[in-house]
Parts: sequence; structure tokens; C-alpha cells
Amino acid sequence: MPQSVLQRDRVDALLPRALSARELEELLFPTKAELEGQDGDTLAVSVTPDRLDLLSEGGLGLCLQGQLEAARGLPPFPIVDLPDPAIAFDVDPSVAGLRPAIAGFVVASPPDRPLDTGLLEEAVRFQELIHGTVGRDRRAASLGIYPLERLSPPFRYTLEPIEGVRFVPLDGSDEVGGPEFFERHPMAARYGALGRAGASCLTLRDAAGVVLSLPPVLNSREGGEARAGDRWLLVESTGTRERAVRESLGLLSVVFASRGWTVAPVPVRGGSPLEGDGRPVVAPRSIVLPSALLHGLAGVARPADEVTQRLSRARLSAHPHSGGWRVEVPPWRPDLLTAVDVAEDAILAAPLRPEDGIVAPSPTQGRRLAAARFRRRFSIAMLGMGHAQPYTSLLVSDAAVERVPGARPLRLLNPVSAEFSSLRDRLLLSHLEVLRRNTRHSYPQRIGEVGPVVVADPAAESGATTRYHAGALVASDGAGFADAAAIVDALLREVDVVAVREPADLPGTIVGRAARARVAGEAVAELGEIRPETLTALGVPVPVAWAEIDLTALAPLVSVRES
Repeated sequence: MPQSVLQRDRVDALLPRALSARELEELLFPTKAELEGQDGDTLAVSVTPDRLDLLSEGGLGLCLQGQLEAARGLPPFPIVDLPDPAIAFDVDPSVAGLRPAIAGFVVASPPDRPLDTGLLEEAVRFQELIHGTVGRDRRAASLGIYPLERLSPPFRYTLEPIEGVRFVPLDGSDEVGGPEFFERHPMAARYGALGRAGASCLTLRDAAGVVLSLPPVLNSREGGEARAGDRWLLVESTGTRERAVRESLGLLSVVFASRGWTVAPVPVRGGSPLEGDGRPVVAPRSIVLPSALLHGLAGVARPADEVTQRLSRARLSAHPHSGGWRVEVPPWRPDLLTAVDVAEDAILAAPLRPEDGIVAPSPTQGRRLAAARFRRRFSIAMLGMGHAQPYTSLLVSDAAVERVPGARPLRLLNPVSAEFSSLRDRLLLSHLEVLRRNTRHSYPQRIGEVGPVVVADPAAESGATTRYHAGALVASDGAGFADAAAIVDALLREVDVVAVREPADLPGTIVGRAARARVAGEAVAELGEIRPETLTALGVPVPVAWAEIDLTALAPLVSVRES
């Protein structure tokens, strides 16, 4: 879990009273933060990865304000006009192939409280934490904070020859040339490759040519050093991923919002994916929460005013809406994407009471669901037919997808690695990988498994639906279409069903040696022989027959006796 050490006095300054260690632990218990340790001056706090805002003094303070009922609803973060209409990011097309996304905002201090050392240090600490999490060590996104009053807008983001770059690094006192900086500076050694393409590097300059920074490596001292006493700050983020840039800026904004600063979006002009007036980066988002969904997840219906109060306690603003509520979400809560996420905040916002421990009536008490019993019949049947049962992951690799031309698995937007990049739409993708890993064993090999797959579904809230398949492979010298057909027939007999087969052109199979099986007109199974070129690439020396039944489609079509 991500962890940070926070300055206790900065958290206490946002609260109506100082909290004891026990009080703090109790208040954090229903949240997604945990107190790992504390001394007189600091708090060690860890959070789940979806609540990074709680790892800043400002974010934790706003949350505790709601828990203490010292403040309710969306924290004020007024959007104001830019102090200079010329302020904008001009994006040169040259950055498109390296780090195309850029966005930012300007923040203004309250009249009587300019930037102080504590707030600057808090912003820098949280900035580095964001770099290591959302920014993926600056690969996906990085942040910069600049003294707007000492700069000349607009700001140009471009890729320019390293030979022409000269600036004073933020941690230095002497001007250096670009080649010297990239050759000798430790920050360039660590991050230089992220902002460099051959003999050129990324730069952010103002209209006077002053270097603000070399994204994502380092700020300059002249244009990129914010100081105590500054009243206007420019905050920007560049990156390879539009979403990471937006989330990074939104998270960092909580530091300033918690201290009463105001914000002005900065327009982006040019070829950036975030081109526009910049308002979506800083403006609250609206999510509709249907009352039926909340009541279904909570297990009990709550009065409308109680739900509004709970969301207000979670520092969200809820307004009556047809069939539920329209909830305003601040930019530092990127974890709130759907109505389910908002419902979770509403459920966790109220303290637990003894009566909350009563177990609600459930159709699963003391027995398995009918759907689980239905699937189990097929698992047992395949074991009885001699199929070894592997345990495979719902996530599959790029290589597994490429082996089955025509398969349409859903690809993850932010995969951890190429080994876990897509959600399989059929068990075949995983089972071929099982064969590849077991070529050292003798043949015949028979495997069979009941497991989940994910298919695209425009009607679903997430755009996809989880279904369960029963899949089997037979790898042997004599394996063929007849073996696949026999597997389907045998498994369907378990539920007293006979299917009608029709020829089909199926992903990964030999043309003319594959079929689809229907029950009552509904397609419930696919079967066939795997293409020889696929088997050769896998190192499998024998033919392979494959069969796969969609149990989610089959279940409503049959009458199943409870076992």
C-alpha cells in the first residue's frame, strides 16, 4: 500500500481541534487510510491505491473535517479567470511521438496568505509521491510547479535540439548547456531518456525564451523555482497518457484547495490530446447515483436525506435527481468513476453501529447459488472424462491473443505488463498457453476447466459482461473434430440436452473443421480442430481438438435439478 509521512501540525491546522492518537485511528478506520505510526511531529499514513489524496496533509485534513462534521460537501475550490488572457500552452507537433499530453492550471493564494514554506514543501512531497504512483516513475506523467508572476506567457512546449538549450538547473547555481546536463546530471541519468529523442529534448519555455523545465527531468532555477511569498503559481503536467496527466493534476490540486486557494484552467493549443480550454482538469465531475443501486449494494433502503448527509460527510455534494442523486466529485478523486464507486463512499461515510452487524437475508446462506451448482456439474463431468483441471487467469498475454486470429478480447488501458494485457473472451486463449508450457510431458494430454471470460456488452455499465464457459482440449495423435463433438455431446447430456451443430468459421480453428452448437436456436457451444500453424508455433507435435460451452447462455435454457 502507498505510504507517506505527513506533518501533523499541517493536518491539525485544518481541524477544529487536535486529535489524540486513538481518535485519529477511529476516524480513519471506516476510510481507506490507516495510521501506521506517529510521533510528536509526524504521521505515517498508508492508503489503498485508489485514495492517494489522503497521502497529503490537505487531502487527509479535508477527509477528517467530514468525519468530524466540521465541514460538509464539496470543498470550495472556486474557478476564476486567468490573470493574463495570454496564458496558454502552445504545443508544437514535434512532441507527438515522445510525450504528447500536456495540461495545467493556475492557482492563486488568498489575499492574506501567500505561498509559505510549509505549503510549498507539502506540494513538492505530494508531487513526488504522484510521480511514483500515477506517474509510474514519471513515465506516464510528471508535474511541474512554476512562479507565474516571474514568467511571460504564453508557454511553448516543444522538442528542440539539445545543443541550443542552456539553463540553470533547479538544484544548481551555474548555467549549463544541454549536452553537459544530459551527460552529467543525476536526474538526466535517471529520467533523461523519457524526454529525449536522439539529439533533441523536450522543453517548456515562456514567451521570453526562459526555460521553465526540461520535462520530465528537471525544472530550471530561473523559470521553475517557486518561492515563499509567491501568489500565483502555474502547475502543469506532461505525459504519454492523457488519463495519467489529468489524474496527476487533479490529485495535486487538493493541496491548494485545502488551503483556500482559487484555480484557473489553462487553455491548451496545438496537437495535444488534451487540447481545449483546460476546464475539465479542474472542474468537478457529475456522477448519477441511482437509489436502486445504492439500496441493492447496502442491503437496506436509506432515506434520501440520510444519503445526502452521508455523501456530504464524504466531502461530496449530492443533489436530488430522477431516481436517485446527482453527485459532484472533486478533481482529486479520480477513483470515483461510476455510480458503484460513489455508492461505496456513501456506505462507508457513516460510522458502524451494532445493528449494522445483523446479517441481512440472503439466497446464499447455507448453500451455493444455483448458478454455482450448475457450473460445478460440468467441472465434475470433465474430471470424470479424464480432463486435468488447470487453474488459469482471466488476464492473458499479447502473445496468447496473437495465437488466435479473430478472437476479440478486451485490452486493458493500463496493463501491468504484456503478460497480463487483455481479458480473455474464451478459455481457448488460456488453454493453448497451458499446452505450450507442457510440451515436455507425454501425449495424449486432456485438459478441461470451467472459468470466467469477459465479453463486450454496450448495455452494461462497464461496457463488458462476465460469463462462464466450460472449455476442453484434447491433444493426441488421433485428435480430431469427432473428439470435440463427443465432448460437447457428453457435457450437454449432463443436463439432458441435445444440440444441433452447424458449420462455422471460428477463431483459431481449421476452416471446414469447426462448428457451432445451438440449443433452442441459441448458440451455446463452439468446437473444432486447432490450426496446424498455431500448434507448430506452440511446439505441440500432435493435433488438438477443442470444445467450449457458454454455460451462462445454456443455464436459462435447461431445467436443472439441485444436487
